[in-house]
Amino acid sequence: MTLTFEPQPPVLAPTTDGKAFPVRRIFCIGRNYAAHAREMGRDPDREPPFFFTAWAETVVPDGSVIAYPQETANYHYEIELVVAIGRSGREVSTDDAMSLVYGYAVGLDMTRRDLQLVARDAGRPWDTGKNVEQSKPLGPIHPAAGIDASKGAITLTVNGDRKQTGDLSELIWSVPEVIAHVSRFYRLEPGDLIYTGTPAGVGAVVQGDVLVGAIAGLGELTVTIGPPAA
Repeated sequence: MTLTFEPQPPVLAPTTDGKAFPVRRIFCIGRNYAAHAREMGRDPDREPPFFFTAWAETVVPDGSVIAYPQETANYHYEIELVVAIGRSGREVSTDDAMSLVYGYAVGLDMTRRDLQLVARDAGRPWDTGKNVEQSKPLGPIHPAAGIDASKGAITLTVNGDRKQTGDLSELIWSVPEVIAHVSRFYRLEPGDLIYTGTPAGVGAVVQGDVLVGAIAGLGELTVTIGPPAA
């Protein structure tokens, strides 16, 4: 059978042990830090976290210049711990969830906030706000052995100014709880990424801004906001 066109190559995320991690799907956890839920006008005591999805092709590597996207005047950063899945699992328990983890990375969930809020207030999906080209920068994936993802500082600076500060211990749903929850709805497969949520302090960027995200034990992720794509 002849292809009508050549398929896009897989998205390959580098790992710290010199391998390439083929990205399959992205699951993003929303409002998983209480302070961020409140700054978005929501009550974390009454509204639990949830998740949405994004395309693998939104992932770009550390050091990227990402285009300021069209149709927005309010493009926001969100620093996040990313969990890389290395084994299949459906309806896993929190006790078994960590057996699915390949590793961890620093990630950004860049958001067209104006479009997201319009969709949210209208009760519509968030795709135009969240599932955006180059919107999921990802640092190198660190194999899980020896990494404690239950605690540790998570920060983000813009042009050297600290904007976000939190700790992984503040996650409303912990890493095993996130994995168990998502696996109730989808069979998790090797290559899946879970962006686990962002602490408070989100804000807008403009062209030329340099963002540096960091998580204790996982190093840094640096991206620059470039001009809109041609």
